[in-house]
This record gives sequence, structure tokens and C-alpha cells, in this order.
Amino acid sequence: MARISLTPRRTLFFRVMEWYSKRTYGKVLDPGKALAHQPRVLWSDLRFEQSVAKWNKLDPDLKALAEMATAAAIGCAWCMDFGYWVSRERGMAREKLVDVPRWRDSGVYTELERDVMEYAEAMTATPPTVDDALVARLLGRLGEPAFVELTAMVAVENLRSRINAALGLTSQGFKDSCDLPPVERRTSSAR
Repeated sequence: MARISLTPRRTLFFRVMEWYSKRTYGKVLDPGKALAHQPRVLWSDLRFEQSVAKWNKLDPDLKALAEMATAAAIGCAWCMDFGYWVSRERGMAREKLVDVPRWRDSGVYTELERDVMEYAEAMTATPPTVDDALVARLLGRLGEPAFVELTAMVAVENLRSRINAALGLTSQGFKDSCDLPPVERRTSSAR
């Protein structure tokens, strides 16, 4: 349950954000509702997210895994839910998204994906536990521009996840809209 009201004052700015959110995501995002209590914070967040969306040196799947590993480490259910939906919409394999919280025990990831998730967790730890060997492997595989973007992306997800977790935001059901029921249930309900 959210620790803050998700019904802010319905200013013109909030109504525009609400319209855009519904049009883009099918519903109004709870973080937007929460941040709308302080319009300058919401406005700054929207502008920042627009800028982040233009970063393009890191592979989108690696970026998604880094974001979700960060959200999982922090325990942000909202970010895990939304991240799953965004990544599935982009075509990422369901198995990779579902296994993020237990990536160490999963066989679906490449060595590079494992390093990216390890780096995300190490950066997210307080204090950070990033080691030189991991950085050297990532720099060797990604190059400096993508590595800098990875580092910044993990920091951005820390900001998002910590805000959302602290405000008590939970899943909005995005993941549920992606998953199809097992084939047996779909065939039996179609009869």
C-alpha cells in the first residue's frame, strides 16, 4: 500500500501528465501520481527521463537487465513490474526477465549478462562493492561509452527504485497484462 496519497491535486499539469501516461502505458503511472504532489519534482523527473531515454550506447537488453537487477536488489515491486512489461513489449525473452531475482542460479544468461547484473548489484550495495576485475571485464566487452552508460543507468534505477520503494508503491499489474495463461487453460476456456 502506498505511503502517500495517489490522488494529488488535479492541476492542468497533472491532467496533461495523466493523459500522456494513459495514452502511452494504458494507465496513469503511480510514480507520476505520487510525484505530482510536488509539481517541480514531477516536472524535473519527466525531463530527466526524456533525456535518459535518448541514451543509446548500451544494448537495450543489457540495460533492462541492469535496471531490473538493481530494482530487485532494492526490493522495488513497482519497478520490477513495469520493467518486465517494458522489456516484454520490446521483445525480450520472458525467461530472462522472470529469472532476474535469482540470476545466479539461472542458466538463461550469457557471461556478459551475468557480469552486468553483478555490477548492478555491486553498485547498489551500500557502500558499493564494485571490484576492479569486474570493471575490467565489462570495459573489455562493452567499451567505455557503453560502460559509462551502464554505470549511469544503474544509478538512475537506484533513484527510481529507492523513491518508489520508500513511497510504498507496488505492482500496477503491468506484468500480468504480458503473460498468457498456460496453453491448457487457454484451450479449455476457448471451448
